[in-house]
Amino acid sequence: MAKASLSAETRSDRGKGNARKLRAEGRVPGVIYGHAREAQSLSVVARELDRLLGTIAAGSTVVELSIGGAVSNTLIREIQRHPFRKQVLHIDFQELVAGEKVSVNVPLVFVGVPEGVRNSGALLEQIVHSIEILVDPADIPNHVDVDVSNLAMGHSLHVRDLKLPEGTEVLTDQDATICACVAPRAVVEAVVEEPGAAEPELIRKPKEEEEPK
Repeated sequence: MAKASLSAETRSDRGKGNARKLRAEGRVPGVIYGHAREAQSLSVVARELDRLLGTIAAGSTVVELSIGGAVSNTLIREIQRHPFRKQVLHIDFQELVAGEKVSVNVPLVFVGVPEGVRNSGALLEQIVHSIEILVDPADIPNHVDVDVSNLAMGHSLHVRDLKLPEGTEVLTDQDATICACVAPRAVVEAVVEEPGAAEPELIRKPKEEEEPK
């Protein structure tokens, strides 16, 4: 389980005007909520938040959020950004409760070189890059390995083929294709006849069109 830490301050003022004032001061407004607590408004230092988001997988990293000396294990649930800039406008944290499963998006890491790539010149097409799982907060994996070593050209792997830690429930469609070993595009195009191609030339006329001797 990946962990990171961040400090926050509580705030009582709400509304767009107060949010703009916070951003002008270099802070990002946010909220923390959870099963065992009421939603609480807070703010974090924008520079520290940007540094954190640049180094973690936000959807699956447990953030130890320090608020007034108390530390809560949280997950980042929503990040609102400016439509044109990378500036974070608002952030939501969910407090985690031990033993209470949560849904998280976990990245996939493709391991190995497919047999089809090694021996047939195929290409590995990566279709799904993360899956959603239901898991105890203490067991959140940093990532899920996808072993593609035995994948031959023309074959694919699906969500149901993944090996996941015991007690983990997959929420993503089990039939979803994760990756496929496909023929290079140039090869595929070479075997497809181009539209409008000329008809083959006849070496001799058909019998019904032959001139009488």
